[in-house]
Amino acid sequence: MDSVTLYIKSFPADVQEILTVIRVLIKHKVPDVAESISYGIPAYKTNGKPLIYFAAFKNHIGLYATPQGHEQFKKELSIYKQGKGSVQFPLNKPMPMDLIERIIDFKVKANQEIVNQVKPKKS
Repeated sequence: MDSVTLYIKSFPADVQEILTVIRVLIKHKVPDVAESISYGIPAYKTNGKPLIYFAAFKNHIGLYATPQGHEQFKKELSIYKQGKGSVQFPLNKPMPMDLIERIIDFKVKANQEIVNQVKPKKS
């Protein structure tokens, strides 16, 4: 069993279900995503750049799309408790999967733009 699966299995069944849905969404949206455990939580990278992290806590799911991802969705995320580069989605409310999906899409494009800016142009 891989480390992300073990992480997910360490939580109660209802939380496992939410974490699995988020994981599947990330892998569906970004088939070539690199998955690992970083800072003790599931971490995903594209083009060698951080894409998104998530974590489960007693009362919420933490989502970490770095400040850039959160800034882009500031208005929609304003109803949730936040920190710099983090947002808390309460477990007692429906998980905003459509918003999470749009954050993932944004971060994929942002990471690709970074790579495109770094690559030397072919002549």
